[in-house]
Amino acid sequence: MLKNWKTGEKPSAEELDRRLDEARLKLAAKQIAIKDKKLPVMVVLEGWGAAGKGSVLGRIIKNMDPRFFKVSVMSEISEEEKRKPFLYRHFVRIPEAGQFMFFDGSWMDEVTGDYLKGKLKKKQYEQRITSIKRFERQLTDNGYLLMKFFFHIGEKEQKKRIDELLEDKNTKWRVSGDDLWQNKNYDKCLKVYDEFLEETNSPSAPWYLIDSKNKKWAELQMLELLLEGIDTALGNEPHAVPILQNTFPLNEQAKLADIVLDKALSDKEYKKELKACQKRLRDLHNEIYRKKIPVIITYEGWDAAGKGGNIKRIAAALDPRGYEVHPIASPLPHEKARHYLWRFWNRLPKDGHIAIFDRTWYGRVMVERLEGFCSENDWQRAYNEINEFEKELYDWGAVIIKFWVQIDKDVQLERFTFRQNTPEKQWKITDEDWRNREKWDLYEEAVDEMLQKTNTTYAPWFVLESNDKKYARIKALKTIIQEIEKNL
Repeated sequence: MLKNWKTGEKPSAEELDRRLDEARLKLAAKQIAIKDKKLPVMVVLEGWGAAGKGSVLGRIIKNMDPRFFKVSVMSEISEEEKRKPFLYRHFVRIPEAGQFMFFDGSWMDEVTGDYLKGKLKKKQYEQRITSIKRFERQLTDNGYLLMKFFFHIGEKEQKKRIDELLEDKNTKWRVSGDDLWQNKNYDKCLKVYDEFLEETNSPSAPWYLIDSKNKKWAELQMLELLLEGIDTALGNEPHAVPILQNTFPLNEQAKLADIVLDKALSDKEYKKELKACQKRLRDLHNEIYRKKIPVIITYEGWDAAGKGGNIKRIAAALDPRGYEVHPIASPLPHEKARHYLWRFWNRLPKDGHIAIFDRTWYGRVMVERLEGFCSENDWQRAYNEINEFEKELYDWGAVIIKFWVQIDKDVQLERFTFRQNTPEKQWKITDEDWRNREKWDLYEEAVDEMLQKTNTTYAPWFVLESNDKKYARIKALKTIIQEIEKNL
């Protein structure tokens, strides 16, 4: 893209000022339309050091309402961020619907910088490119406007600007070691940047090249392109996105109706197994902490299937400083205003820690599907998006253990009745539980499809036969031990 790019003709000074004034006013007015239509806008500024990204951004936001935009400066990765998956620090910064987020630097700078300096091998670099393409596609598929700008200057112009900044003690600090290295290795950087831009240039999230020889001209180019993108997004009605074919390796999964639920343990067997399993899990927790291996355990299942009791027996074996349980309820307003996976990215554990999810991202293809909280296209698309999300976690090095807690309809009725008739248990039963029970067959159909389409080899489902809670608890503990040992 960069090597063959022909820059546009810069207008006269008079026309440049006139168009700039118009564009600035239009952008300020568009903020209201964006807020009203609940359009989330992400603007990425990338480019050469000393190309003027910061100064252009400063002038662009000068006339905007600061209540409806934020700027994220993607500087050095913090120690906390280093202990999370690669995309974590980018995903958690996505804006709410109706707001702008300006990224000064992005995933491009992080990945190309590490690759150029040998911190990423070719295979790792290619894997990150794949992750970025999925990330950007997921955002645009879910209604985000993603505008990406690359500020381009030549080698001599960059050297001239760096020298000018270094000469003034008040601006010397703005020149980083990376800027100097970049200019010294300009041709090498140009080749990698060019390939990256080509690889990640898509119809839904294209790259826009900005001629940065003149600051006013650079600002006008960015403003007019941004306004054009906003106008297009505001004019588009919500539309269905093509459903991608699954390309992830899947294991076969039996239907719920075919699972035998007569497995049980005596009290004596249960106590013996529980003690041994909890001791082994306690030892493994120390080992994964030492080796910085993250573990993610998820629970889905029927109401009253015994998820809470199951989680309690696992947590009892763990060091409380090294795990967290996340009970997932309906999304809060600020969560609902973002990509549905955002609230789960925010709850990922650090490496060496364990996160236990009581309900998960699979709500998208169960309750949201059946209760009409998202469109059919949304939940059909979600199977692939979830597989991609879990692949990111797996590539990061996480052990992913997913449980479906299975009971039959008669056992559920028996447990519902017991809860309703026992004062200290009544808080556990709600009208919603009874309403969901009436939709048992619909839920079963949805769960069967979910298990079939997301039972990947790297994040498989494990069914816990829970008509006997004691059996299910021991099976869960043994499964967790087995999966961690396999990874170690």
